[in-house]
Amino acid sequence: MITSAERELLRELARQYAEYAQDPAQERKRARQIANNSLEAGRPPVLIDEVPWHEMDFDGQLALRCEDPFARGMEQFFRRRIYQQKHFPCDQLLEAYYPVGKIIRSTGIGLTVEEDTIALDGRNNIISHKYQDQLASEEDVERIRIPEITGDPEQDQRNLALAGELLEGILPVRLRGTEIYYAPWDQIIRYRGVEPVLMDMAERPEHIHRIIGKFTEIGLYTIRRYEELGVLECEAPTLHCTPGLVRDLPAADYAGGPLRRKDVWIRSMAQMFSSVSPAMHQEFDLDYSRALFDQCGLVYYGCCEPLDNKIDLLKKIPNMRKIGVSPWASVESCAEQLGSSYVYARKPNPANVAIQTDPEEIRRELLETVEACQRHGCPYELVLKDISTVSYRPENLFLWEQTVRSTLDALYGRP
Repeated sequence: MITSAERELLRELARQYAEYAQDPAQERKRARQIANNSLEAGRPPVLIDEVPWHEMDFDGQLALRCEDPFARGMEQFFRRRIYQQKHFPCDQLLEAYYPVGKIIRSTGIGLTVEEDTIALDGRNNIISHKYQDQLASEEDVERIRIPEITGDPEQDQRNLALAGELLEGILPVRLRGTEIYYAPWDQIIRYRGVEPVLMDMAERPEHIHRIIGKFTEIGLYTIRRYEELGVLECEAPTLHCTPGLVRDLPAADYAGGPLRRKDVWIRSMAQMFSSVSPAMHQEFDLDYSRALFDQCGLVYYGCCEPLDNKIDLLKKIPNMRKIGVSPWASVESCAEQLGSSYVYARKPNPANVAIQTDPEEIRRELLETVEACQRHGCPYELVLKDISTVSYRPENLFLWEQTVRSTLDALYGRP
């Protein structure tokens, strides 16, 4: 039930988006991101993601007017990307088409999250959680079920046709599949909490093995079903916030048609393992994740957890390509260990935009990374993410982007 007013609004937003997407600068950004992911060191791609959008609308640019859910989703897509191009563009890559996501449905694993929450800002989805332990016993673990995962290609085609009709003559449309995002420990703690898991690693390791064994079965089933359903994607410009385009994918023997597991990235992490020893990290995560990693084209590992004392474990994975360097990792040690063989996926500290932004602190943090990566020949990227708040000061992000861009311009020349 999309109204004529909604249709005209979407077409006007699409025109603005198309103007940005067709700028020759987009192709230069694309080439630099592909080169970096293909281990050619140079000027790093810079992205800002996981933005607290509820704090960013200072003049109504982000206010949604469409009521129809399909139109509203399109409107939000265009408004956020246009806003970012105006105020903090970084190396955000805009495709010259509108992506229509393929539908993927799951029946779930037989558990629902039970928790208590505390929120300081009712508009913010970043809140405090206290999870109830639902996997305390062996009987509890047996409740976990492998989900049924299905697609809906007929509805995909209807959605594609509707988007195409709305944007006809302005912007092409294209079906977009999914990345493989595998973070079992982010899921497990939502059914247990962190403390019971950490305690059981020491006191009941066999119980933790049962749990992660179940989640590994689910992960293996999931990526197999994605391949069977033809919903995998290797052309998306981002891989969970970071640049995802690379020369190595799809695999050399790909001859067209639905993508296979070996044609795409797998993105993985174990964020709650920040305080876990390398031996336990290997035993309870990598020994299980490896079964999925070996089936995929390239691996990107790490997020908020510091990995400087575990990189030797990650380097044993043959298809590892990109490794996260969090704000709590040693910048120098990671650069020395990664060298020119892996992408150094640097996460600047989001605390530097949480209240106020100090350009001198931003430059100091940036130059520490730049100098370490140049010294050791690292291809590197900078992705400011996990931004819980900017204290309703959008200018914090604007200033961060301007400071980083001007500093890199001085070092590398304007792109």
